[in-house]
Amino acid sequence: MCKYKDTNLGIKKLDFKQKRGTMAVYLTDGREVIVPVSMFPDIKRLSRKQREDYMIMDDQYFSFEALSRIYSVKDLLRV
Repeated sequence: MCKYKDTNLGIKKLDFKQKRGTMAVYLTDGREVIVPVSMFPDIKRLSRKQREDYMIMDDQYFSFEALSRIYSVKDLLRV
């Protein structure tokens, strides 16, 4: 399990087009994190169009119009 302590790390953009079954997350420090969508069952169930309708809040959180759940940058880095 990875523990990340830098609270200045933020999310710039999400991308579901890189490789099928993955979500690419572009971070404010220039890194790109690619995670399997299967790690997030709620997101996996969204249609392609619904996945494009995401919002980033305070650079630390993201959600989708079709979901009530809010994910954090720490959720992405817990792998």
